Amino acid sequence: MAMLLVLGAVRSGTTPAGGGGDAAPGSAATALDTELARRFAVAQQAADADGVPLEITSGWRSARDQQALVDQALERYGDPAEAHRWVLPPERSSHVQGLAIDVGQTKGAYWLAQHGLEFGLCQTYANEIWHFEKLPDGATECPPPHADSSWGW
Repeated sequence: MAMLLVLGAVRSGTTPAGGGGDAAPGSAATALDTELARRFAVAQQAADADGVPLEITSGWRSARDQQALVDQALERYGDPAEAHRWVLPPERSSHVQGLAIDVGQTKGAYWLAQHGLEFGLCQTYANEIWHFEKLPDGATECPPPHADSSWGW
C-alpha cells in the first residue's frame, strides 16, 4: 500500500533548474532504488500522520532528461557557474541512477529536512531543501550537505 502512495504522488518537478524532466507521471518512482522508495513511503506516512503533505516531485530521470535540465539551467541563468549550482551533468546525477528524490510541497520538504534521519534520508545540498538521498550504509548521521551542485562539475 505504501508503494502505491509513492507512485501516486509523483508529478513534474518544481526545482529552479526545471524539475523532473518530461517523464510521465508515475514513471519517475518506478525506476527508483527500492530501498530509497521504501524509506520515502514510510516517511510519507509519518508526515501524513503529522498533517504534512509530502510527495515526490522528481525521482528517476533519464540521461536525456537530466541533460535537458542542464540546458534549461544554462539558458535560465546565462552563467555556467550559476547553472552548475543547481544541476549536475547526467553522468554525475544521482537522479539518473535512481538514487535521489526531490520532494514537495515546501512544508513537506522542511518536514523531511527535520525528520529525514529517522527514515534514513538525508538532504544532500544546502541550497536545495527538496533534494534527498539515502543515508549511506553503516552511517548513523547524515553527511554535511554540499553547498550546491557545483562540486560535481
